[in-house]
Amino acid sequence: MPGLGQRAFAESLGTAFLLAAVVGSGIMAQKLAGGNVALALLCNTIATGAILVVLILMLAPISGAHFNPAVTLALALRGETSWTDAAIYLVAQLAGGIAGVEIAHLMFELPILQRSLTERAGAGQWLAEAVATFGLLSTILGVRYRTPAAVPYAVGLYITSAYWFTSSTSFANPAVTIARALSDTFAGIAPRDVPGFIAAQFVGAVLAVVLARWLWSRASVKANAAQIASGKPA
Repeated sequence: MPGLGQRAFAESLGTAFLLAAVVGSGIMAQKLAGGNVALALLCNTIATGAILVVLILMLAPISGAHFNPAVTLALALRGETSWTDAAIYLVAQLAGGIAGVEIAHLMFELPILQRSLTERAGAGQWLAEAVATFGLLSTILGVRYRTPAAVPYAVGLYITSAYWFTSSTSFANPAVTIARALSDTFAGIAPRDVPGFIAAQFVGAVLAVVLARWLWSRASVKANAAQIASGKPA
């Protein structure tokens, strides 16, 4: 297994690329869409879903490719990662997310330090974030049960879909939420709305862990992974 330093760096790098893609594609889409918000969101969606597949394929062998404190929390609750490693992952994810936003600003020659003015609040948005995060964690934990190699594609497709069926456009990630508060662009969220989103995300993550303990136990996931690796039928 790679060392903790390598794993933390992989988490930071992956989260940085994720945020650079989310914010950068949002800026580009807004520039080119001519005021068509639906088209801008579609462009933003495609870039985000695509980069997730690539990043997970690239970095999962190193760190597990969490890029998301909600994912890290869920795996710690399931005993699949230590709480010490989880804490270091969270710091790495947050630092990487902020760096990714700043890099996106630099690429488009915008001020590096920003504060979003985009309001995203209300019961519907909070419910959407709980649903989005519950769905994301259920996707990860459920797909690993039988076809762990399909997780990158499942995550990318889920986020692509959730951008459109949730009223919040599916942040589903506390590190992403905090970092996007530092960008007054298409992808931004006002800092005062961040706590509500994060609380909803953690609620969704915990509910997904409860469901997974019933449907996809840790032992079952390991057993299925071993069967797949050995080439034996499940």
